[in-house]
Amino acid sequence: MGGHREIEVSIVDAFTDRPLAGNAAGVVPDADGLSEEAMAAIAAELNASETAFLLSSEAADRRIRYFTPTTEIELCGHATVASHAWLLETGAIEPGSHSVETDVGVLDVDIDDGGVVWLSGEVATVDPVDLDYARVADALGADPATLHDVGAELPIAVASAGLAFLVVPVNFLEALGSLDPDFGAIQSLVDEVDATGLYAFSFDTLGADSTLHGRAFAPGAGIPEDPVTGTASAAVGAYLREQCAFDGELPEEMRFEQGQFVDRPGHVRVRARSDPVSVGGVATTALEGTMAVPEFDSDEIIEA
Repeated sequence: MGGHREIEVSIVDAFTDRPLAGNAAGVVPDADGLSEEAMAAIAAELNASETAFLLSSEAADRRIRYFTPTTEIELCGHATVASHAWLLETGAIEPGSHSVETDVGVLDVDIDDGGVVWLSGEVATVDPVDLDYARVADALGADPATLHDVGAELPIAVASAGLAFLVVPVNFLEALGSLDPDFGAIQSLVDEVDATGLYAFSFDTLGADSTLHGRAFAPGAGIPEDPVTGTASAAVGAYLREQCAFDGELPEEMRFEQGQFVDRPGHVRVRARSDPVSVGGVATTALEGTMAVPEFDSDEIIEA
């Protein structure tokens, strides 16, 4: 039998202050020397929506690579928040300004004295797309009228502040909660518009202090429904700004609630008056331990 390496791993719940809520992220704080195959296997074993692997960097304070249970992605907001909250909790870093190297570039991370982690993305883009409402509604398992009702004022669009999402406004929370998504059809839509996932939202909310309620679907990345999504929230913040969604100026800070329909409630703070859009939240460690990681022979890996 070959040898193995013992590595430290944690599950950190982001965009919530209580364990077993929000969005769970795997955090591997000492990933230097791990092969890509090992990272993929660790992420599959942890089975969080994303796992963050923290690496040394010459361009920033640290580098992070992000893996879902099935693939590597360029950026993950909640895993970045979770990682920096874990580093703060363990005393590895202090509140203040930090930087992280990702596959979309070097991004700024700021941690305030209350432990809120703020991630600033890239310059945002927002592009309305010409998709048939009936087709989008069918993919979501929704009545087309629930999209038409708001579509005249807020079009379906692709928005990005680091990762692209197909943004779909829905009229009421009841309609949002009763979605019955066809994940294959959703993936066809997002592939067609070159997006990572689909984010449906309504201004009808559960919390009186919330700006909107969202649901995010990214089946192609191995995440049928993502509980609370930082990168999508940043994209939607930019979308609301570009579409002049509010009378007068965009609120200085917005609160996006998400996750209640998958029993993982959380919320994302969003600042989008100007670029870069910033998303913020707290996180809490739910699980800590070690994992035995064998050496991987790439010849043993079979591509699907």
